[in-house]
Amino acid sequence: MTSPVKVYGPPMSTAVSRVLACLIEKDVDFQVIPVNMSKGEHKKPEFLKMQPFGQVPAFQDDKISLFESRAICRYICEKYADKGNRGLYGTSPLAKASIDQWLEAEAQSFNPPSSALVFQLAFAPRMKLKQDPGVIKQNEEKLAKVLDVYEERLGDSQFLAGDEFSLADLSHLPNSNYLLSVTDRGALFTSRKNVGRWWDEISSRDSWKKVVEMQKSP
Repeated sequence: MTSPVKVYGPPMSTAVSRVLACLIEKDVDFQVIPVNMSKGEHKKPEFLKMQPFGQVPAFQDDKISLFESRAICRYICEKYADKGNRGLYGTSPLAKASIDQWLEAEAQSFNPPSSALVFQLAFAPRMKLKQDPGVIKQNEEKLAKVLDVYEERLGDSQFLAGDEFSLADLSHLPNSNYLLSVTDRGALFTSRKNVGRWWDEISSRDSWKKVVEMQKSP
């Protein structure tokens, strides 16, 4: 029996939840190791050996340590290619390239404005921090432009990288879920016919439902 891989960090974290969704899709056994960030556990020397930037998640598979959630997801898909959802990261060079380009779009174009909105609208109130209306307005406009591109793309294909659910779609789940379930900005998605249809499909996957349940656990 191989020991389960270890994911360090709280499921509430968008980056941690991205990795958890990937592991569930790939049917890989895992263990979540709590990291108390309010006590600064992510800045302690033993954690920094795994994640030198002091962020979550950190990931261990036997003697291998990795950081950065998208790189971890690619690794999981490659190492455990024959497990679970085999097409999650494509099965040909062209399929992988298509997934990679939309993963890059998520990381470079979608993530910055959506992360800013998640922080301002979902986390700042919980942390008793003042919201910045200028930051909210600016990033809402940026995200709308990105979603306009997605709307056009999703009129041509069922999912971002083609007609199969992939890592490209999965990577969008964490931030989108906060915007649609915790904030009043869900219309950014639902007002766009194709984006709304896409969101309904990807958010109803069993893997993501399990992650949401993990986020609700104390």
